[in-house]
Amino acid sequence: MRHHFRVGHPIHRLPDQAGTSTSVLTVEDALGAVQSALVLGGTSEIALAVIDRLAADRCRRVVLAARDTAGAAAAAEHLRAAGVETTDVIEFDAADISRHPALIETVFAEHGDFDLVLLAFGVLGDQATFDRDPVAAANAVTVNYVGAVSTGLSVAQELRRQGHGTLVVLSSVAAERPRKTNFVYGSSKAGLDAFAQGLGDALEGTGAHVLVVRPGFVKTRMTAGLPPQPFSTTPAAVADAVVQGLARKRHTVWAPPILRWVFALLRHLPRPLWRLISAR
Repeated sequence: MRHHFRVGHPIHRLPDQAGTSTSVLTVEDALGAVQSALVLGGTSEIALAVIDRLAADRCRRVVLAARDTAGAAAAAEHLRAAGVETTDVIEFDAADISRHPALIETVFAEHGDFDLVLLAFGVLGDQATFDRDPVAAANAVTVNYVGAVSTGLSVAQELRRQGHGTLVVLSSVAAERPRKTNFVYGSSKAGLDAFAQGLGDALEGTGAHVLVVRPGFVKTRMTAGLPPQPFSTTPAAVADAVVQGLARKRHTVWAPPILRWVFALLRHLPRPLWRLISAR
C-alpha cells in the first residue's frame, strides 16, 4: 500500500544515447546540502525534527516509510508546510525482514538517489514484560537490531552504487552499558551501535557515510509516562546535533554532548557500583 503526495515540479526525463528516457533527479548540491531523504520509521519524532531542520535549507524530496501510514501521511502534510516539495509515504514493517532488501531496492529505483537515509525505527518495551514474556523480548530485538541489519545492509548497497549519501542510525546511550531495568532494549541497541560503526568503516572510501547518533533520555511518545533521567533532551535538540554532525562529517554524535564524557566514566565503573547507580 503506497500513498503518494506530490507537489511542485515533476521529474524531468531526458533521452539517453539509446533513445530511452532517464530520470534526472536532484541530489546533494555543490554546497553539500541534503536535497533528498528517506526515513525508515517515518513517524519518528526525532527523524521528523531532522527533516524539519533540513527543509529550512534545501531538502525538497522526502520518502517516509512507516507501518503507521496514516501517521506518516499527517507528518508528510507538516513537512510540506515546512518547505518540502515532494513527499511520499510507503508501508514499511521493521519486523518483516525478508521483504527489506526488495523494498529498499524498489524505493531507490522508483525515487532515485537519496542524499540521506534515516534509520529511525525501534521499540522501547518494558523489562518486566520481557521477563514474563521472552517472545515479546525477542520480537523487540528483531525490530531494534535484526530489522536494522537487514535494512542497513540493503541501504548500504544502494549508497555504494550511487557513490554518495549518508545513513544516519539512531542508537542510544543505552548501548554503552545496558541497565538491569532495561537490558533487553539496551542489548539490542548495543548490537545496533556495533553494527552501524562497523558498516561505517566498511563504507569508507566509497563516497557513502554512516553517522551514529547516541541520544540520552528523549522526551517523546515512546518515553511518555516514564520519569525523566539526568540530561534529558528533546527531539529538536537531537535534530540539531544530527544536522551539525552531518555538516561536519562526524561518525558519531551524542545528544546532549556531555553524555560522551559521562559514559566514558560510567562504562568503567565496577559492576556492583553500576548496578546501584543504574537502578535509580
